[in-house]
Formats: sequence, structure tokens, C-alpha cells
Amino acid sequence: MDEPAFPDPPAVLPSTLELGAFSMSLSVADLDVSRRFYEALGFVVSGGDADEGWVILKNGESTIGLFHGMFEGSILTFNPGLTNGMAKLESFTDVRVIQQRLEEAGLELSTTPEGEEGPASLTLTDPDGNNILIDQFFRS
Repeated sequence: MDEPAFPDPPAVLPSTLELGAFSMSLSVADLDVSRRFYEALGFVVSGGDADEGWVILKNGESTIGLFHGMFEGSILTFNPGLTNGMAKLESFTDVRVIQQRLEEAGLELSTTPEGEEGPASLTLTDPDGNNILIDQFFRS
């Protein structure tokens, strides 16, 4: 049986608000044990600082951040200005514009961006208690 063939994805994927690269940020009890577990799943360390209690792992375009002692629970993380392949975008939606759109939609933010430009972040919680971080590293 032949594998199904899919056309190339469109240049612009469907969304109403571009949030950037997606990853899961996991709070872990033992950074080394968790790193080895995800490496066994095929992930490779691509960044971070284990001495500071965090590492970033990649498996293709999938990204997981492991964090020891920095926060409780897991966080859905979006990075405006980055693709899932970790390439910097020339143009992207600034986190402050995202903030405005979320507030216009009636969402309550836990934290909001500081400053008028450059790197900043915001946080919110979904109706089921899942934490969401939108963390912009670059100037838009």
C-alpha cells in the first residue's frame, strides 16, 4: 500500500493571530533524568544551560523546554518572531499587538508586556487552568 501524498503546505498557514513558534515548557523534578528520557524519544539538546536549571530539546520541529525549580506545572509557550524550526522571522506580530487583540477578545491576562518595544512577554491561563506564555525575544 502506498503512503498517502500531501501537497506542500501553503506559505501562510491558517490562523487569525500569528503567535510564533510553539513549544511545551515542562517543570521537571530532575533535569538530568528528564533530559535522558526525552533524548531516548529522539530529542536532542539544542540550547539552554543545565547549570542554571534549564535545557531546550528539539526533535524535528517539535520543541520541549525542561525547567527545574523555575515554575510549577507545564506551560504552553509561543515565541513571536520564530518559526518552529527556530529561524528568526523578518516580520512578525509584536507581543503588544497580541496583547491588544487578546484583551479585545475579552481574555484576562495574568501579566502584560513591559515597555513599548523590543523583547517582552505576557501570560494568561486557559479555562482549564493551563498556563500560556507568549514570549517575544526580538524587536519587531
